Amino acid sequence: MKQIAEALLKINAVKLSPKEPFTWASGIKSPIYCDNRLTISFPTVRKMIATGMAQIIREKYPDADVIAGTATAGIPHAAWVAELLDLPMIYVRSKPKDHGKGKQIEGVVSTDQKVVLIDDLLSTGGSVLTAAAAVQAEGVEVLGVVGIFNYELAALQENFAERNLTYQTLTNYSELLEAANAERTFTEAEMASMLEWKKDPTAWK
Repeated sequence: MKQIAEALLKINAVKLSPKEPFTWASGIKSPIYCDNRLTISFPTVRKMIATGMAQIIREKYPDADVIAGTATAGIPHAAWVAELLDLPMIYVRSKPKDHGKGKQIEGVVSTDQKVVLIDDLLSTGGSVLTAAAAVQAEGVEVLGVVGIFNYELAALQENFAERNLTYQTLTNYSELLEAANAERTFTEAEMASMLEWKKDPTAWK
């Protein structure tokens, strides 16, 4: 959705810097930095996100019984989406608690229910697929994943295909670049370089 891409740029949840790239924890150099946690501080943007996610779920995952948020960034969005759809909500920790009952899933879900997971950002899909595995380990079906943004990396598609799961996001890297280009912020060479990045981030300089 073009509107979501424009909103993320406007509130600085996403920053583009081809001349002075960001360094990810993995060591990869990237022209983009994404912090979708900022969206929760902007009521208009978060409502737009919740409405868009709810619409995706109605269209792509109409059999959803429960909305699940990934800890921590997916939790607030899952709450707003669950409210719009009038569905129960749970959330999934990154790992089981090391005290008490050692639970990884908080909330109530049963094996006859079907879950859609909500996350804010999909890069390679590692964290949200770990959450999906935790839900599946309880004998609960995961219909798919809905996020705000994805980088369109090949690894994301491969990892989801390997797990036989699907994902949908409100916007993506290409749409974001289009929105930035509309503002004439970058040169043609810079835009070409940033488009090249998603093909092989490890080789980009």
